[in-house]
Amino acid sequence: MKDNTPLIDISQFQNDLITWYQANKRDLPWRKEKNAYRIWVSEIMLQQTKVDTVIPYFNQFIEKFPTIHDLATANEQDVLKSWEGLGYYSRVRNLQNAIKEVVASYGGEVPKSASELGSLKGVGPYTKGAILSIAYDQPEPAVDGNVMRVLSRILKVQEDIAKPRTKKIFEDHIRNIISHTDPSSFNQGMMELGATVCTPKNPACMLCPVQQHCQAFAEGIEKELPIKSKAKKQKTIPYIVLLIKNKQNSYLIEKRPNEGLLANLWQFPMISLSEMGFNEIPNYFEKEYGIKVQLNREVGKVKHIFSHIIWQLELHEATSINTQTAVSDAQFVNKEEMDSYPFSVSHQKVMQYI
Repeated sequence: MKDNTPLIDISQFQNDLITWYQANKRDLPWRKEKNAYRIWVSEIMLQQTKVDTVIPYFNQFIEKFPTIHDLATANEQDVLKSWEGLGYYSRVRNLQNAIKEVVASYGGEVPKSASELGSLKGVGPYTKGAILSIAYDQPEPAVDGNVMRVLSRILKVQEDIAKPRTKKIFEDHIRNIISHTDPSSFNQGMMELGATVCTPKNPACMLCPVQQHCQAFAEGIEKELPIKSKAKKQKTIPYIVLLIKNKQNSYLIEKRPNEGLLANLWQFPMISLSEMGFNEIPNYFEKEYGIKVQLNREVGKVKHIFSHIIWQLELHEATSINTQTAVSDAQFVNKEEMDSYPFSVSHQKVMQYI
């Protein structure tokens, strides 16, 4: 592929971007100090989540786990509860596992070495580059969707950004143009520009501090870039969710497996309709859970969309004479007790029906 980088005045581009960023950057809590741990937490939270959503979660999380050692020694259920509602829970499980390794292997100091940092669980090229550049002022690329969009327009890169190999192209471009004097402001400036000015559908080109460098703007094709192929259609999976209440007005909840989607979070029992018929459910619960269940009326429907699948949940009330189950990770709790358990967003929606 032809390298477009030399077609811009790199020094002037750096100066224009950094000057704009320092004058216009948003006041975000993780920007108040160059703390590698806090920057790490913020970057994990910001993956596939909007800044406005992240801010209260970040503040609450740092208040509860202010240091690396606090997070390393925390109970996983408490950590998941603090993440409740943010989604993509594997992010925080990987974060805690990596933090434990930092304490065990690096004395509680986030590594400054790219190879050491990149070897930690859940630390991909973007997170590694963000921490090294923002916290440690190392000229490492931090390429996310915002950066790819900005660069695809500045350098007129016409590669499909949905393809994994394309990110390497952008990382190479950033290595060519990143400021070695202030890599922190450069990378954050690229991210900020993509988030606030060089937006996906209607870029505010008249307000852009690097407009004079933008090849797409010069050719009037800024709205045509970046090129991104459409993702595969999500598969819809139907489930029955049971709101099983006993005589003590407590509801049955269960813990999901410790691996896979929504690992270790709690939920109301759910049965895949592709695996079991509705009339088979009472026998299944008596055999597997050791409780007798009487199915009652349907009380609602909940639809929850993940990145790759859609859950279509049909909610049914049910009653049980039992107060205990034969399954260790299932238990009856009252509505007030539920507040202490971490639930996924889908089952937080279900709670509204009890």
